[in-house]
Amino acid sequence: MLRDIPPRGPLARLKHFIKTNLLAGVLFLTPVLATFFFLRFLFNWVDGILQFLPAPLRPENFLPFRIPGLGLIVLFAALVLTGFLVRNYIGRKLVVVWDRIIETIPLVNKLYLAVKQLVETIFNRSPQDFQRVVLVEFPKEGSYALGFVTGVATGETQRKTSQNVLNVFVPTTPNPTSGFFLMVPEQSVIPMEMGVEDAFKLLVSGGIISPDKKNNTQ
Repeated sequence: MLRDIPPRGPLARLKHFIKTNLLAGVLFLTPVLATFFFLRFLFNWVDGILQFLPAPLRPENFLPFRIPGLGLIVLFAALVLTGFLVRNYIGRKLVVVWDRIIETIPLVNKLYLAVKQLVETIFNRSPQDFQRVVLVEFPKEGSYALGFVTGVATGETQRKTSQNVLNVFVPTTPNPTSGFFLMVPEQSVIPMEMGVEDAFKLLVSGGIISPDKKNNTQ
């Protein structure tokens, strides 16, 4: 293995010092600053929810100073309270009535039902979903894409193919929330040993972060 031979000459050593430490600083501070600015944006965005409160109830009218993140606390409390109300008998009846009213409004009903179905799919997903990582030949023969087995195809799909077919979700990069739904014969998929979390890291990074199988505990 070749050793890192220090450069000779004062100017060369200075350039090497600046380059090495500049790179180390960038590698450390970039994720720190990115996280800071994301949280700052998130807190400011959530605090905007306070503007929906009636004017007499807004914190700036009775607090001597602004409290960052107060909107997040209000949002959390509102979600818990709403969840409590819609889970009781009267609340469930009101939700049914609300859904029926929304379904009668053109355009609005399509958007509302689509978002509702998406949210219910995400939060009501069973623990067995997205537990198998596989390779599938996609988008053409000879090239491979990471996919997640979401279940076994049933009904007409199995009857028409006469073989065991898996439902596979192939995410896009760098946004894994969108992707392609494939129905692939089980013998055509290549099982992977990496876990779902490591597979998402690989996808989001576009292949830059490649998990080591030896470090995979899943």
